[in-house]
Amino acid sequence: MEFDLSKPQKLLREAAQATLSQNCPLTRVRERMASQDIHDQSLWQLIADQGWVGLHLDETLGGLGLGLVELAVVAEEMGRACLPCPFLATTWAATLLAQVANSDSASTLSAMAEGSQTASVALMDQDSDWDVEHVQTQLNPTSAGWQLSGHKTMVLDAAEVDTLLCVVRKENEIAVVSVSTRASGVKCTPTQVLDATRKLYDVRFEGVAIAQKDMIAVGDQAILAIEYSTRVATIAACAEMLGAMQWIRETTLDYAKTRKQFDRTIGSYQAVQHQCADMLLMTESARAAAYYAAWALSVNAPDSNKSVAIAKAYCSDAGREVAHRGVQVHGGIGFTWEHDLHLFLKRIKVCEFLFGDASWQREQIAKLILM
Repeated sequence: MEFDLSKPQKLLREAAQATLSQNCPLTRVRERMASQDIHDQSLWQLIADQGWVGLHLDETLGGLGLGLVELAVVAEEMGRACLPCPFLATTWAATLLAQVANSDSASTLSAMAEGSQTASVALMDQDSDWDVEHVQTQLNPTSAGWQLSGHKTMVLDAAEVDTLLCVVRKENEIAVVSVSTRASGVKCTPTQVLDATRKLYDVRFEGVAIAQKDMIAVGDQAILAIEYSTRVATIAACAEMLGAMQWIRETTLDYAKTRKQFDRTIGSYQAVQHQCADMLLMTESARAAAYYAAWALSVNAPDSNKSVAIAKAYCSDAGREVAHRGVQVHGGIGFTWEHDLHLFLKRIKVCEFLFGDASWQREQIAKLILM
């Protein structure tokens, strides 16, 4: 593994940073937060035009044919911008579809890459966790096909996307079915969460008709596709947390260099210096963990699954601590709505629980070690 980004990857990072700083300033993020519809179609189309939606997918599926490290590079800049778009949800869904690519999913992927369609994955059942084997939502047979009834929770951007890829049980097998968010019997209820730039929903399916063409994958193929796509989405979430941590660290350092108390900049006090040093250490350690996980999964390294779990556990803990130290150095202003610090603290907090928090990830690490 290279311990630094290649020249093309650095150019990609610079391009992403320039595009997002110009087109997604924090004033625009706040405007979307105040809106009923968080999804900004013009911003989403700009992202699609850059090729970022299918950045890591094969060119035959409408992607750019790049890798997971490049995906992490772009996701980090999105975290730094606190992007209010369903990128994480659509990346997860697109990766899942790419793993079971057929004629139907290929056309859907091309539409997603072009920005004309968006999607999300409905995995977690109510009173369940992120383990695909614990899914209990049943697909019941009917004379015309199947009928879906159940309750999914923590579904990313469900009301803002066009399609949900719902993970269910078909008899004794895991299956993935495609459901339009506008289909009869689908009800999306927003969940009260900290991060107003990223919506989570409870989704109820009440007798939703599922045809044969809506069946995406069944059995081992479905399980492998879900597990791999979830790891890819986990890496993207880690990179987003890393971007938010980087923004907090840079902003806090600038504040410590300029804010004066008792005729001295607060950065001259050793206690403040210790906080900034801790933030640097945790941010760079999170960077190493996240990018190693991206590289390991892209080359199918023997420790790739464990690396993803380690990255998520560490980024979750480190992100929370960096945000807390940023607030502490800023003092009273760090608690105000007017300061942008809370946007990144909240983004980190929600990402911390997506795909399993640090405690859940440590359980997965223990299982992998004992296998």
